[in-house]
Amino acid sequence: MKISILTLFPDMFTGVFQQSILKNAQEKNLVEYELVNYREYTKDRHNRVDDYPYGGGGGMVLTPQPVFDAVEAVKQQGSDAKPPKVILLCPQGERYTQKKAEELAKEEHLILICGHYEGYDERIREHVVTEEISIGDYVLTGGEIGAMVIADSVTRLLPGALGNETSAVTDSYSTGLLEHPHYTRPADYEGMKVPDVLLSGHHERIDRWRREQSLKRTYERRPELLENMDLTKEDTEFIKKLKETDENS
Repeated sequence: MKISILTLFPDMFTGVFQQSILKNAQEKNLVEYELVNYREYTKDRHNRVDDYPYGGGGGMVLTPQPVFDAVEAVKQQGSDAKPPKVILLCPQGERYTQKKAEELAKEEHLILICGHYEGYDERIREHVVTEEISIGDYVLTGGEIGAMVIADSVTRLLPGALGNETSAVTDSYSTGLLEHPHYTRPADYEGMKVPDVLLSGHHERIDRWRREQSLKRTYERRPELLENMDLTKEDTEFIKKLKETDENS
């Protein structure tokens, strides 16, 4: 996979891409990160990439020309079997989820456009991008942090990126539930003990305990996630007991 990031601040990504899983994935040739400063594509004699909005108002707006030309240059350099997805990071976009990360991880080439200032010229949105993504309902200074989030969440899903191939499958949200609690040695730390079932060696009981803990944690913290889940009869009975306990407490 190739992930091209169009940004006015490429130095922000240097440390992020040279650490942990993102660094390892590059060394294994699983992913290539490309940082493109679209200021280098501006034809403005003062090297500007923004201007005042028509109709007035506060703030500055990114002009279309540098972004149009930068995206076209990135596309021409590639040899993709299919067109890359061009993603605009913006508050108006589709809210980012694990399901979306899994979808993007199947692509060959992602182009992420990081905005800045007050916003984008609407023609960028209409004629350059294939989709828009928001990482949450809040406002950031620019799209760089959002691009880092997407790059990280997608890269870790690439086959071979994680040391344990089951890790990505069992992460929170990958199953639709929040992840169950984890414990490691020692089994007894200052009187705080690991649940007996995890020490039993009985894999079927352990799997059921983990499932129930995921259900419990999701019910307590993100109950809306359970609404559209395909639950088993055992799951439904367990959640019913949780509700009864709440009602009686």
